[in-house]
Amino acid sequence: MSTFIDNQNWRYATKKFDATKKVSDTDLAILKEAIQLTASSYGLQPYKVLIIENPEIRKQLQAASWGQTQIVDASHLLVFVNHTNIDETYIAKFVDHIAETRGIQTEALKGYQDVMNANVAGLPADVKNTWASKQTYIALGNLLAAAAELKIDVTPMEGFVPAEYNKILGLTEKGLNASLVATIGYRHEEDATQHFKKVRKPLEKLFETI
Repeated sequence: MSTFIDNQNWRYATKKFDATKKVSDTDLAILKEAIQLTASSYGLQPYKVLIIENPEIRKQLQAASWGQTQIVDASHLLVFVNHTNIDETYIAKFVDHIAETRGIQTEALKGYQDVMNANVAGLPADVKNTWASKQTYIALGNLLAAAAELKIDVTPMEGFVPAEYNKILGLTEKGLNASLVATIGYRHEEDATQHFKKVRKPLEKLFETI
């Protein structure tokens, strides 16, 4: 566990990536699996993760990201996109997947399916979209932790225009919405931010036992 804490102290939101260094396919596979294994509400995973490799598209997305250089300089650009309408059809497919994976009948999951239909599918559209978007942040947490273990830098980014991302990537017509961006790669030696002392609330102010 001490190694985990050391790695969390090592990581920071990288401001300048070394564009000449690339994350290996092996390490990328580990990061993808870490995201895949992330906990989500009901296990629904109401999102996808787009890995943007096309340099021209990345340039377009940079313009929609306040010109931030990480978008084009990082080894990989990940865009977390949430489903905008988790309806009864989506939930039914999820239940079928559970049944197939665990070798049980879908009828045995009817109670669980009914709960999800009532608590998720039945939500107002705006509330459901917000809920789905929040799930992507849990996945980001796993990505940050796994990347730090591999000494891979990650910059989580909210500094972008979702509507422009949706347009560039053709997301709206697919029932998707850009929720969160993460750039991954390796810090540039000229990135002065890596030498800054980490600033966090003291434990006694962050935690309160009741």
